[in-house]
Amino acid sequence: MRIALSVKNITKKFGDFPAVNNVSFDVEDGKFFSILGPSGCGKTTLLRMMAGFYEPTSGSIEIRGQDMIGVEPNRRPVNLIFQHLALFTMMDVKENIAFGLKRKGERGKKVYKKVEAMLERVGLSGYADYKIQQLSGGQQQRVAIARCLVLDPSVLLLDEPLGALDLKLREHMKIELKQLQHQVGTTFVYVTHDQSEAMVMSDYVAVMNKGQFEQIDTPQNLYYHPSCSFVAQFVGENNKFVGTLKKESSGNFSVVLENGKTLQTGMISSLAPGERIELFVRPEAIFINQKQEKSTNLLYGEVKEVLFEGGNRRLLVVVEGSSQEVIVALPKNKVYDMIKVRDSIKIGWDPAESVCFKETGVKTYVEL
Repeated sequence: MRIALSVKNITKKFGDFPAVNNVSFDVEDGKFFSILGPSGCGKTTLLRMMAGFYEPTSGSIEIRGQDMIGVEPNRRPVNLIFQHLALFTMMDVKENIAFGLKRKGERGKKVYKKVEAMLERVGLSGYADYKIQQLSGGQQQRVAIARCLVLDPSVLLLDEPLGALDLKLREHMKIELKQLQHQVGTTFVYVTHDQSEAMVMSDYVAVMNKGQFEQIDTPQNLYYHPSCSFVAQFVGENNKFVGTLKKESSGNFSVVLENGKTLQTGMISSLAPGERIELFVRPEAIFINQKQEKSTNLLYGEVKEVLFEGGNRRLLVVVEGSSQEVIVALPKNKVYDMIKVRDSIKIGWDPAESVCFKETGVKTYVEL
């Protein structure tokens, strides 16, 4: 396993404020690694330290085993793509891509042979003489990537590069970027607040919060096995129930809610009876109006809203005897299409589908 990028105990303070606080991680050569977190969590500051625009307060950054502390940005084997691509509109496509090579002192036919080869790799053969204004947003994105890749960086850094694109083009570019990275084999480090981008494209994702990494894992493990309350709330959609942990006479654990209702839980680790905890269950894990199994959590409620999002339909259900709202994903087989607002329904889930953490009281976007 070859390490392309190694960050050890990096801290960056602005005055007394730690924007990045003791962060460590390694990125394997040829992997797509994303840093995911809300605005202001420190992810762009971290990326700028890798690029050399900020000097760390403490810690080390190595690229292919070489210490980068004190190395100027233009002397690092990295390139950085911003949300605003900064392409030169007065130049055509080939001159945009050749710009960096010429800055390094390369001249003649060798430059344009490299440009042509790179255009082919990013799927833009035949576009060498096009003006930037003649290209679509997605094509401009590929030109920006080609301009960086032609310099053969060890690591390509991307700072929310899809943020300025419209929704449909962003969805398309997520797939294109993943395929492009796989084809060229360059190590990508991608910063975003959009979990869909990180989950679709990445081999590994680091979830960042308040200057620190909460969890580094595969997208699948982040979704199904979050390590803390913040990750459970930030990655994907989750329903949250708050209550007190109780140990049953059977040895199993349950959560007693404020309204007295008891919910069974799956495995509990590092939590003690009597503690206040948060229980999370995904909308797609909840069933509707099915026969109750012995170990199943069961709630009654009223449909407050039917939420239509094209291929995805969901119910917003208010639990009986409380103000608790629960999002329930509807299956695509249209079995429950007859359900409407103000209907009384029964919902439930297998306790093994839930995860529990000590109560933090922190709201991440929408608290359910």
